[in-house]
Amino acid sequence: MKKLIQILKKETVLSIAAILAFVSMFFVPPNKGYIDYIDYRVIALLFCLMIVVCGMRSIRVFDIIGNKLLGKTKNLRSLSATLIYLCFFSAMIVTNDVALLTFVPFTIMVLKMAKKVKYSINIIVFETIAANLGSMLTPIGNPQNLYLYNYYGFSLGDFILSMLPLTILSSFLLFLGLFAIKKVELDKKDIKEADMSENSFDIKRFFVYVVLFVICILCVAHILDYRIMTLIVAATMLIVSRGLFKEVDYMLLLTFVCFFVFIGNMQNIEAVKEFLSNVIAKRELVMSILASQIISNVPAAILLSGFTENGKMLLYGVNIGGLGTLIASLASLISFRGFRMVAAVNDDGKGEEGPARELGLTRVRYIKVFTIYNIVFLAVLTCVAYFFL
Repeated sequence: MKKLIQILKKETVLSIAAILAFVSMFFVPPNKGYIDYIDYRVIALLFCLMIVVCGMRSIRVFDIIGNKLLGKTKNLRSLSATLIYLCFFSAMIVTNDVALLTFVPFTIMVLKMAKKVKYSINIIVFETIAANLGSMLTPIGNPQNLYLYNYYGFSLGDFILSMLPLTILSSFLLFLGLFAIKKVELDKKDIKEADMSENSFDIKRFFVYVVLFVICILCVAHILDYRIMTLIVAATMLIVSRGLFKEVDYMLLLTFVCFFVFIGNMQNIEAVKEFLSNVIAKRELVMSILASQIISNVPAAILLSGFTENGKMLLYGVNIGGLGTLIASLASLISFRGFRMVAAVNDDGKGEEGPARELGLTRVRYIKVFTIYNIVFLAVLTCVAYFFL
């Protein structure tokens, strides 16, 4: 029973999705039509992209790139700019989750070396905002984009052009946000360069992962069939890095399946479909932003897509909606967990700069700073999307 409770706490969104799917089965009993509910192409793409990016992380590709760029920093603000824009641009390619999983721990490590941990809240918060907003530009930037890209049949060019104005504006807002970070001088001796020895970087595997990533992109662009992509990626990984199959987020894939079942059943209940379609019609932007604040943007995208044909406004809404509350984007929880590790270390008296409370590294302060900056970004981007796009 305790294990079940732990799973429910850890995988809250999956639990909600599973409950919704199960309850919906009482209204639409399981039948052969359930097979058609699932978007197998999206599931295959998510799986392949996750395992390939896990491979790149395993050989420290992103750490090495980050460390090389850090060698050019002179003060805390320029250091922060490098870290924040690393999250912003890398999220476009490797998803917001992976960008934060990679660069938040990396940021904490660098700040500890530079003895600047007390400034970590602002930097981590801006990294989170950067990853969530940078990921909006491409179909592979985050799970909701990949789903909506496939569901509405966007072309790759149309998708990127649609999201480009908001992405450029986001980049400018992040630049303004940098002025909230103090321009404290850094001692270059404290920041070490990356180890580029053969023991730390496997060049052969790197090229294998790059080729597999290109294959995934060909599938995203509808050049390669998803079944061929899956076969190539899975077979190659079994030979090269079979251990990476354990690193894939299968709970996310299962969450998608549960929501597919739930939405498929709701669409088969005419009264529910008509009601939700009327509620969402011409309100896609606002409804998706609001829904994201409560259930996060990935479930919001899957839920609302079944009841509107205005994919572009829904796309704007679920990406902007990743800002706001801590659960609006599940990627934000990754950063929060990373910050809690920093605070815990300092609370135990192991931090070189003093206890967490004395440094202001408390959960309450993190959530306060996170919420304030997120609301500012959310308000600006919502107004721009509502009035100009």
